[in-house]
Amino acid sequence: MGGIQLGEPHVKRSSSMTFALRWKRENLRLISGVALFSIAMTFMFMVLMYGTATKSVSVVVNGQETVVSTKQWVLQRLLDELAIPVGAHDRLSLPLEAKLKHGDTVVIDHAYPIQLTADGNTETRYTTGRTVAAALEDLNVSLGELDKVTPALESPLAGNDTVQVVRVSKIVEDQTEAIPFETVKQNDPNLLKGKEQTVSEGKEGVLAKKIEKTFEDGVLVAENVVDMKVAEESVNKVVALGTKNPVVVLSAASPNIDEVSKNGVTFAYKQILNNVTLTAYTVDVGKSSEHPQYGMTFSGTRVTEGRTIAVDPKVIPIGWWVYIEGIGLRRAEDTGSAIKGNTIDVYFDSLDYAKRFGVKRGYKVYVIGKDKPATN
Repeated sequence: MGGIQLGEPHVKRSSSMTFALRWKRENLRLISGVALFSIAMTFMFMVLMYGTATKSVSVVVNGQETVVSTKQWVLQRLLDELAIPVGAHDRLSLPLEAKLKHGDTVVIDHAYPIQLTADGNTETRYTTGRTVAAALEDLNVSLGELDKVTPALESPLAGNDTVQVVRVSKIVEDQTEAIPFETVKQNDPNLLKGKEQTVSEGKEGVLAKKIEKTFEDGVLVAENVVDMKVAEESVNKVVALGTKNPVVVLSAASPNIDEVSKNGVTFAYKQILNNVTLTAYTVDVGKSSEHPQYGMTFSGTRVTEGRTIAVDPKVIPIGWWVYIEGIGLRRAEDTGSAIKGNTIDVYFDSLDYAKRFGVKRGYKVYVIGKDKPATN
């Protein structure tokens, strides 16, 4: 009996402990959930406190820095708060959705459009560069040493400016050019006058040149000679000129060369004299009109204006008719000590006119013969 009494309290304690364990086991999930919720709430509270805490942020817009105090914790909200617009082509150091921290620096460079012409294309490009050089570097447009840029690289840019890049290149080409030879004429006393004979043929020389060609955007705009030298000398052509006077003895039997018509007169001629010199004379001053030889010619005829001329008998036989271009038909009737070779003295009645006639050169004379040609 005594043992049974001692055991009753033991049974009751065991039941109490079992109940406690069972309750703890059944509510463990609930306890864990409550604990996790508490931790999450604490974290959110801390985040909220951090996000709404005042931060100091440096904002640099187009090189101008401003330090602002803000409770915004996303960059986009800060920019909205500061009314700073951001376009599609603008450059930002942080993404718009970036979280802000105390002490952050945000750099914003607003881009603007320019009309860029380069490499054969014209297009609208957006840049943040404030000079032409900075814009080209920003747009990764490389420049050659000779390229031309308009405006100048140091020129400032604003918006909608036009920038042109002209690609310049140069090449050097070798070219040759013919050097013409000259013709050298030499008198030859063994060759008849009026004749020419080639002694040696000429040969062209060679001139070597280096030509620098300048191209702008592939188009040739300039050529300059940068070097030049004679690669091969030219050789002159040598021609002999005859100076030997032909011995021509004219006679009635001499054949006619040709027939011509001059000033209404048609005649055949036996010889042509070129480069004849004309002078003028009148009756002998030393003889009076009563003198029997007054006005008489070497041939025995009396001088007559419009007919009489004095000649060298070795060139034009006495008594022969000639035609002098610009003068007309004349007859060789007289001679004179000063009349030698291709010189003709034309008779005029007037001493004053004879003096004024002077000396005339370069006349052509047709030697006809003894018979005077009939007028057509």
